[in-house]
Amino acid sequence: MSKTGLTGRVIFKGDPGYNAARKNWDPHTDRFPKVFVFALRTKDVANAIRWARRNNVPIRPRSGRHALETNLSQVNGGIVIDVSEMKKIQLNRKLGTVVVESGNRVGRVVDTLARKGFIAPFGDSPSVGIGGITLGGGIGPLQRTTGLISDNLLEIEMVDAKGKVIRANKKCHSDLLWASRGGGGGNFGVYTKYKFKVLRAPAKATVFHVTWPWNQFEAVVKKWQLWAPSTSTKLGSELSVGPKKGGNVSMLGLFLGSKKEALRFLEPILSVGTPIEKTIKNLPYLEATKFLLAPDPILTQKFSNQFSSGFGRRPFPDKAYKTIRKFLEKAEGGTPAGFFFLNWGGAIRRIAPKATAFYWRDPQFYVEWNTSWVKPSHAARNIALTRNTRKKLQPYIVGSYINVPDQGIKCSGPVYYGKNYARLRRVKAKYDPTNVFNNPQSIPPARIGKR
Repeated sequence: MSKTGLTGRVIFKGDPGYNAARKNWDPHTDRFPKVFVFALRTKDVANAIRWARRNNVPIRPRSGRHALETNLSQVNGGIVIDVSEMKKIQLNRKLGTVVVESGNRVGRVVDTLARKGFIAPFGDSPSVGIGGITLGGGIGPLQRTTGLISDNLLEIEMVDAKGKVIRANKKCHSDLLWASRGGGGGNFGVYTKYKFKVLRAPAKATVFHVTWPWNQFEAVVKKWQLWAPSTSTKLGSELSVGPKKGGNVSMLGLFLGSKKEALRFLEPILSVGTPIEKTIKNLPYLEATKFLLAPDPILTQKFSNQFSSGFGRRPFPDKAYKTIRKFLEKAEGGTPAGFFFLNWGGAIRRIAPKATAFYWRDPQFYVEWNTSWVKPSHAARNIALTRNTRKKLQPYIVGSYINVPDQGIKCSGPVYYGKNYARLRRVKAKYDPTNVFNNPQSIPPARIGKR
């Protein structure tokens, strides 16, 4: 097989650095690609796609190595086009826009913009690639003020299945821009640049971190589900409940305003149970982002995970809490497992469900749960626990978040994309009719002539 035509930093199987290139966030990566291309510019991406097509090799794009399922960003005998070395960030203060190359990690974008007085939306981890998080929607604690990360997307640069560079915005290839705002990565091409609108950052923000004992989780979650969707849209909060063995309940978040105002809005949730730790402080905005985006292990964690997710339209009934309790009692202690809730509404709801590919605009909150394990022999038990919990919670949730994929979901397209799935399939048929960009969770092209 010819190696000619590949540019950038190229590592074939057997070359020095191959095992380091294979490492993913999930340590039990079991895929062996033929070659990794670390692109340094858009042209390297185009050359890699053309080479793959000539040699009939499957393609996987990769940005932050944070895919929660390893077979979505790597493939046996294939080419991984890794954009993580494409890291330019260009801010236009006057227009309030920023052009970000798709290899940047979220933490780097947030930090660069905060130092210049601007807000970049973020999720719960600084090491996630801006590429993946944006295309799937991009949820996080600022979303009630800024909208989803993808709601701020103005333009993209993407290399298509023929190696052609496409720019999509409101005026040109607007259907591709629509699909890129929540339609998930790995579907239409390899993205190289994003242009976002950005907001001015406040001088200061109030951050909070509150912890309760594990046995108070029901009381705290019940109150949170009533309080969180209706509080100030300047307040974002994440609620995590760990396993019964060694876990606790913790709430992390921020309020874009003073500590005094924040305390007023937080009072209903702080008055529940007996918090064992309470940190509420007003910080310069840059420090506030560091408080929320604590460093997480990049390629050093020892746990494998199984995730699932959904959206709550209304507070959970008592039956749902029985399921949650059973899950938390069976989850392995000492691992990053448990339930995670994020409040919804505000700027997210101001956009119609069909205005972007991200459909789930109306719920009250987001929910995800995951099991973790170290020993490979524990995998089947934990995967079954996560997936059975989904079945039991099904009456109380809608949809699922494509960036937290669960390959146990059958006919997953409408679950991830709701009523936008048919249109996404038509966009796919236009930009990638022969399904060059495919993975176990990708969108299949619509059959021509079918509506």
